[in-house]
Amino acid sequence: MSGSITPTAGTTASASSGSVAAQTGSAALNSLSSNFSDFLTLLMTQLQNQDPSSPMDSNQFTSELVQFSSVEQQINTNSDLTQLIQLTQASQVEQSSAMLGKQVTVNSTQLSLQNGSASINFNTTNAEPIAISVTNASGAQVSSATLTSKAGSNTWTWNGNSGNGSTEPDGAYTVSVMTLGSNGTTTSVPFTVTGTATAVTNNSGTVDLQMGGLTLPFSDVVSVGS
Repeated sequence: MSGSITPTAGTTASASSGSVAAQTGSAALNSLSSNFSDFLTLLMTQLQNQDPSSPMDSNQFTSELVQFSSVEQQINTNSDLTQLIQLTQASQVEQSSAMLGKQVTVNSTQLSLQNGSASINFNTTNAEPIAISVTNASGAQVSSATLTSKAGSNTWTWNGNSGNGSTEPDGAYTVSVMTLGSNGTTTSVPFTVTGTATAVTNNSGTVDLQMGGLTLPFSDVVSVGS
């Protein structure tokens, strides 16, 4: 019997739950253990039946053992890293839960109508005409406003009323803020959105903040009020 015996092992990692990660790491180690037993059996058979005039190279034997050890270490490392990520995410969710019920300002192209109210914040260098448009999930404009900003910080609040006199339901709406130039040109104005934090969730490894019907990554949070 001749030739090299090469170990193989496969792992599947998921950060969705600690139990899945633990089961995956355990299954990989069990598979490796079974492969290692087969490897030792084949190795002993190889040693017993080797050609005395051309014995097995000890370097080859050592290399094959090192390969198994390396795979085992990699499986353990992957399992430890998965558990560390999960603990970090759980800690983020726990810390973020302190925001619930508080006013939160976020970077978003959508505002959240909550209890019939939503607010956006923007800055302009000078007092100038501003056009604000609110559209629903279908892309239809449900509200618009034209106003003159003041130099510095500005806040606009929408009460959910549409142009036809009806009231829009609570939820997420897309909003745009534009300057109106004297020659008819428009320029987009950056803005932030303020609302009440209602939930914090772990979405496949990403911590998300919910403001009523608006869900966005925790990284979009600009500030937290009282």
